[in-house]
Amino acid sequence: MSAPQTPPPAGPGPGGNHDEPTVGGLVHDLTQQVPDLIRSELRLAQAEMTEKGKRAGLGIGMFSAAGLLAFFGLAAVITACIAALALVLPTWASALIVAAVLFAAAAGVGLAGKSKVSAATPVKPEKAMEGIKEDIDTVKGGHHRV
Repeated sequence: MSAPQTPPPAGPGPGGNHDEPTVGGLVHDLTQQVPDLIRSELRLAQAEMTEKGKRAGLGIGMFSAAGLLAFFGLAAVITACIAALALVLPTWASALIVAAVLFAAAAGVGLAGKSKVSAATPVKPEKAMEGIKEDIDTVKGGHHRV
C-alpha cells in the first residue's frame, strides 16, 4: 500500500496563506485610498493657507496703521515748520513757503519715479525670451548666437 496523500493547501498562493492580499486587491485599495489622501492633503493645505492669510492680513493691517501714523507725524513736522517760520514771517507766508517746498519735493520724486518706470518698460522679459530662442535653436541643431 502506498502512503495516503494529503490534499493540496487551499488558498490563493502556494503557501495557502489567506492573509496576503492579491495584486489586484492592492491596486483596488490603492485606487480608492489615493483620492482620499489627495483630498486630505488639499484640506490641510487649504487650512494652512487660511491661517497664513490671516497672519499676513494682520501684518498688512499693522503696516497700514504704521503708515497712517507716520503720515500724521509728518503732518505735525510740517505744521511745526510753518509755526517756526511764522515767528519771522506772517503765518500765511510761512504756510505758502512750506507748501511750495513740499510741491517741489513731490515733483522731484514724481520725475524720479517716472524715469524708473520708463526704464522698466517694455514689461516683457526680453533676456528670458532671448535665452528661450537660443535654447530652441540649440535643440533644433542651429548655430549658437553670440
